[in-house]
Amino acid sequence: MTIKKTAFHAIHNRLHAKMMPFAGYEMPIEYTGISLEHLQVRNAVGVFDVSHMGEFWVKGPNALDFIQKVSSNDASNLDVGQAQYAYFPNGKGGIVDDFLVYKYEEEKYLLVVNAANIHKDWDWCVKNNTAGAELENASDAISQLAIQGPKSIDTLQKVTDIDLSKIPFYSFVKGKIAGVEEVIISNTGYTGAGGFELYMYNKDAVQVWEAIFEAGKEFGIQAVGLGARDTLRLEMGYCLYGNDIDETTSPIEAGLGWITKFTDNKQFIDKETLLAQKTHGVKQRLKGFKMIDRGIPRKGYQIVDAMDKVIGRVTSGTQSPVLKTGIGLGYVESEKAKPGSEVFIKVRNKTLKAEIVKTPFI
Repeated sequence: MTIKKTAFHAIHNRLHAKMMPFAGYEMPIEYTGISLEHLQVRNAVGVFDVSHMGEFWVKGPNALDFIQKVSSNDASNLDVGQAQYAYFPNGKGGIVDDFLVYKYEEEKYLLVVNAANIHKDWDWCVKNNTAGAELENASDAISQLAIQGPKSIDTLQKVTDIDLSKIPFYSFVKGKIAGVEEVIISNTGYTGAGGFELYMYNKDAVQVWEAIFEAGKEFGIQAVGLGARDTLRLEMGYCLYGNDIDETTSPIEAGLGWITKFTDNKQFIDKETLLAQKTHGVKQRLKGFKMIDRGIPRKGYQIVDAMDKVIGRVTSGTQSPVLKTGIGLGYVESEKAKPGSEVFIKVRNKTLKAEIVKTPFI
């Protein structure tokens, strides 16, 4: 299989990024070091190339009916210029993928899906398009940058006349940025540090990148790789598809009940199954935990109780660059999942103490 390259590939090489194959693309994992890049985003501003993400247009008079069927959330509540988080139920109580829905115009929506799932998600959408919506896979035509951190708005404001302070959270505008027309400027992100995600055509991508980096010089702006993207999202307790949620995990167990809308006017895949879980309860819950003993939890490690009985498994874990301690997410038996509960993580041949905590971790 041919490895794809984003429009920023030459820039990553010029910056001596550590490049690795990811979701069919050669992507930057880190530049100066994951912890340094992480703290740059938390304290100032960093830029992620996330052009490997997938973008599907859904158009026509039946667009909303299609989205309402395949999405867990209620897109009928969206006004033009608003976005929402959702997931595709898979018909078996699991999750095809999690994604964003943008209401771009009346009868025109943009779905932004995870890079590793583009082909699977596209096939799922085509298969379930009984409403007859017009679908277009624009993933290869669109570049995406995430400008994140407390200085992101000051940086971007230099390259646009749009008042970015007037764009509410999970809202967007279409406008001119860095001399490029029709850029989607979205007040969203995956870091919890604030910022914007920009969508543009590939031909305009380098122009936008260069203007942003010139504008952010006074804040020490840096390119940030996928390694720090993962540690940043984990400090916020955000799910990562393939780790914390997948085809086998229940969205109710994963804490995604808040984006699962059981309103009478909305029929969607798995509605009855998920409503039963929400009504009657589930056996396990995805919870955050913080290490008390020194150690770094990793995906797949067992979670046990004081009697060494297995009560769960770690799905994501790292050393938090902000807290300087191990943190993680994992599925834990519901009765053992209350905040403050003492649990233990099997780290290689050691049993290390941890505590269930509410997320975000910071």
